[in-house]
Amino acid sequence: MTSQQALGVAVVGTGKMGADHVRRIHQVVSGARVTAVVDIEAERARTLADGIEGCTAYTETAAAMAAQDVDAVLLASPGPAHEAALLEALGHDLPVLCEKPLTPDAASALRVLEAEQRLGHRRVQVGFMRRYDAEYMKLRRLLARGDLGRTLMLHHRHRNPAMPPGFTEEMLINDSVVHETDVTRWLLDQEITAVTVHKPAATSYAPAGMNDPQLVLFETESGALVDVEIFGHCGYGYQVQAEAVCERGAVRIDPEQGPRLTTAGRWGGSVTPDYLERFADAYDREVQAWVDATRRGEATGPSAWDGYAAAAVCEAGVLSQREGRRVEVELIERPAFYQ
Repeated sequence: MTSQQALGVAVVGTGKMGADHVRRIHQVVSGARVTAVVDIEAERARTLADGIEGCTAYTETAAAMAAQDVDAVLLASPGPAHEAALLEALGHDLPVLCEKPLTPDAASALRVLEAEQRLGHRRVQVGFMRRYDAEYMKLRRLLARGDLGRTLMLHHRHRNPAMPPGFTEEMLINDSVVHETDVTRWLLDQEITAVTVHKPAATSYAPAGMNDPQLVLFETESGALVDVEIFGHCGYGYQVQAEAVCERGAVRIDPEQGPRLTTAGRWGGSVTPDYLERFADAYDREVQAWVDATRRGEATGPSAWDGYAAAAVCEAGVLSQREGRRVEVELIERPAFYQ
């Protein structure tokens, strides 16, 4: 690929997230084109590929990565399939934007870290899109400026109207709270050291075997406390909010401040229906930044280390969820490679 050529991207996984990324690269992002789509459901992959000139459908990830017109990979398959796909991509020395989680557990994430270090340069960016959201970027800048003093507490809310079939209680941590895990580390620029999960009374709308909602408490290196309300079946929409409580003030991000309608003796507003709408701009910025960096021969954004650290925190969270106790997070010493 020359600097003038569009980056040929293989999108692996064509479910809701993968299909949206195919649309994004094809219609929104500049400097890239979708040259391959991969899914074990051949018809779904073919349907997407047929709508894009020069795009080939595959049912095997390895075959797509070996194709001459594939310069980079966007991984949007389920988390348990990520390790094998990441190792395959690293074997081809291909840049990868991997949707969260990097892998479902710390041990497999560590294997990815080791493979990337053997390669000798960064190739993996993890899809923690909140780092590219305008509201979260403003919050980080405010905290980093220092005017408010140290951050003492963070309050997070993460509510979904409902979870898809097959969504388990563990996935509340691994697939949802993983976002608060990363954004907490990023906002405070420190690691999470312990996790405690509390389970209040469950909503009657939760499926059998799932205690929903839950309250997750993080402890950090500096002694800050961070609470996460994760509610998988709130029923009314998708709602993500955060508030930092600092020594000399507090700052809250809430994209639903407006517009508010007042008419006929009533007032109200709307709540975004799902994450694709709420974070549409963030996804666009994230993928564009990845494409731009890749075309420059660089890797930026959340690293494989960030993915590993998040996996370790979530692993501790799942153990706390099961056993009802505080669990310390076990992390290896951060390699100089990721400093």
